[in-house]
Amino acid sequence: MTMPSDSSEQIQNSLGDYYATVIDSVGDGVIVVGHDGVITLFNPAAEEITGFSRRQTVGASFDKLFANETALLEIVTKTLRTGITISDHENVMVRSAGRIVPVAVTCYPLVLPNGEHIGAILTLKDITYIRELEAAVRQADRLSTLGTLAAGLAHEVKNPLGGIKGAAQLLERELGQDDEQLEYTRVVIRESERIDHIIRELLELASPRGLKLSPVNLHEVLGHILQLQKHAVADKEITFTAQFDPSIPAIMADAEMLTRLFLNLILNAIDAMGDAGRLTVTSRVLSDYRMSQNERSSRMVVVEVSDDGPGIPREDLENIWSPFFSTKSGGTGLGLTICHKIVAEHRGMIKADSHPGHGTKFTVLLPLIQ
Repeated sequence: MTMPSDSSEQIQNSLGDYYATVIDSVGDGVIVVGHDGVITLFNPAAEEITGFSRRQTVGASFDKLFANETALLEIVTKTLRTGITISDHENVMVRSAGRIVPVAVTCYPLVLPNGEHIGAILTLKDITYIRELEAAVRQADRLSTLGTLAAGLAHEVKNPLGGIKGAAQLLERELGQDDEQLEYTRVVIRESERIDHIIRELLELASPRGLKLSPVNLHEVLGHILQLQKHAVADKEITFTAQFDPSIPAIMADAEMLTRLFLNLILNAIDAMGDAGRLTVTSRVLSDYRMSQNERSSRMVVVEVSDDGPGIPREDLENIWSPFFSTKSGGTGLGLTICHKIVAEHRGMIKADSHPGHGTKFTVLLPLIQ
């Protein structure tokens, strides 16, 4: 096929300023490529997804600019050559500013009214949140199965454990204060109480108590927790920073459960930093968040709890939500599992980002329902 030498100019003329303005307002990335391989349009969403600016891209060769994006090159090349529409919503990744962005891609042929093919229109949809939601759903399914199993085991263990503790308490009363067996008896009682605590957490994880919804001021909840923890670690060199968005209104939530959620995250951050560090809690509103492809966009409240501790190794990061997985000595491994459950019951999402040596950030997203 003979390629028109002025295909880039034809594209510009065929779109016009009006259509270019409309495309600039589209939420998905739009890239227009001429038959000569030159990029002629690059909307703001494409800039955000790819990390390239319009100044870098318009007038540049698509092949050279995206030389490392093999999948994109194949799709665009095939559409330019054959004039057919090609889609891939599963396998394409774009490397942008040091991160990898999963995208749903569709490439359409650009055709003039006379039927002449003069280029291709490439659309990119950032599906990062969709991937995160799918992962959250899979995790919730796993936790549901494990929770059912744990509830059965907990009920079976609770009765004989009560018998062991009761017998140890009776023996403690019979022994004199100087009896060397007394310390062993107290160990039995103490460890029985620790197991009982784990069982209660397991039962709470498996049996939802039902949310008690009421208007909750997130900043009051977070501020109260931070104030108490500042006093608790007054002997350590830990700096607390709160960066709250004052425009966030009260949300419908369970105040007790949210307090437990954020207290757990903040205590984990303090524990990770040891005797010194910086803990930062921020809040903001995320507009136009879509929890699923078929659900309309809605606003979400985002709360981030960050520390500058040693971070979580990559191999451990994917396991932190699993019951009984803990990197802390003496930890039950149920704290983050319960946090995940609390957020899920509020129809929200929680995720963790961590790089060894650079700290950890937990991000909680909750629906802004008033």
